[in-house]
Amino acid sequence: YCVEFKTESLSHYCALENRPYARWMQYLREGHTVCVACQPPAMNTDTHRCSGDGHNADRSKILHWEAVGNPQCQGTWKKIRQLEHCSCPLVHSFIF
Repeated sequence: YCVEFKTESLSHYCALENRPYARWMQYLREGHTVCVACQPPAMNTDTHRCSGDGHNADRSKILHWEAVGNPQCQGTWKKIRQLEHCSCPLVHSFIF
């Protein structure tokens, strides 16, 4: 499944990232909608959910995130909706 979030805030460290495998962090922007896929390697085997997916969160709850590979690239977002069938665009798509 996938979850759409609206980015509320992010640290300036995301824009400073220039390692080849982590350049995607430069494209994060406040106010953008991002789509995050929950795939089996990150899924809890009992609940079949990814940690941090905001399962019980309503649209007003601010959730915190941190980029793997650069813990200084972090921020907040709000859950928009969960999609059982992922249709994430290639741009602004991520995995848990």
